[in-house]
Amino acid sequence: MLKTDGVRDFLAVNIAVLTVSDSRTLEDDKSGIVLVNRIDKAGHRVAAREIVTDEIGLIVEKLNSWISNTSIDVVIATGGTGVTGRDVTPEAFVQVYEKEVPGFGELFRWISYQKIATSTIQSRATAGVAGGTYLFALPGSPGACKDAWDEILVHQLDFRHKPCNFVELMPRLKEHL
Repeated sequence: MLKTDGVRDFLAVNIAVLTVSDSRTLEDDKSGIVLVNRIDKAGHRVAAREIVTDEIGLIVEKLNSWISNTSIDVVIATGGTGVTGRDVTPEAFVQVYEKEVPGFGELFRWISYQKIATSTIQSRATAGVAGGTYLFALPGSPGACKDAWDEILVHQLDFRHKPCNFVELMPRLKEHL
């Protein structure tokens, strides 16, 4: 079902990993480590990796900093997408989106449903574009990060993926600016 074009060369993209947590450090951030390892294995570059607390202002500030950094193509955040009081990642992301990509959250929850059934309803995974940068917000569990990367992002961030992918659209993301 998934196809890769043998004619096109792989294009590595620069990906920043953001963990949203009040309690994690870089050393014990299992979800961030999962993402970094998968990004490296796929042949992409980890352009930055940081942890910020569950504060809308801090998340927005970090996103805007990375969006304005021309050496970052994609931001993948993990954590803060649930429904508890401190879960504010989607609210922060919505503040910076120019365009939302609702299909990402829909597809993520469909994939997640196959594994955790109705518990997936608690996920507010989201994606969008701002300043020519793709933004993805994933739940904070390592399993959710594996699912999002292995079943969606590894393909959509591969220029060779057919019939279409996010990478081939990158040159056109700033057409309106």
